[in-house]
Amino acid sequence: MTAVWVAVALAVAGFMGWPVTALVFRLARTIDDKADAATTAREGGSVAQDPSADDTVDGELTVQPEPTADGTDAAASTPGQRILRGGAIIGVLERLGVCLAILAGQPVAIAYIVAIKGLGRFAELKETPVAAERFIIGTLTSMLWAAGTAAAVKILFLQ
Repeated sequence: MTAVWVAVALAVAGFMGWPVTALVFRLARTIDDKADAATTAREGGSVAQDPSADDTVDGELTVQPEPTADGTDAAASTPGQRILRGGAIIGVLERLGVCLAILAGQPVAIAYIVAIKGLGRFAELKETPVAAERFIIGTLTSMLWAAGTAAAVKILFLQ
């Protein structure tokens, strides 16, 4: 019966964490948009487009290209640069690893997961502030979901 509960915990942590993370991303975006609107209203100005503003295309984060020096729009000739590619797969693997580490009684393994993920993304995070913010939000949400799931299953069913 223990194997069944471990499998359930891994499935819930790994695959149900994606909708939770997407919800947190949407919530963060809504809060940012409200803060931007409030700042704009206080200043009495128009909304300036943030050059590092992000869009999502097929669930992946993109940064739109800047206008060129001659004033033409580079977006017409070059699509947005995709950043944090593979994040959904990495997130599933991260949640599975965190859940398994807690269920196995080896929470120190979580530090290895964070280190591997951070080192793998270091170059992207250093270059793009939008990517760094998204990385932090996604990582914390994923880890909290996986740890909560593993802790609940361990306490309720594996004692």
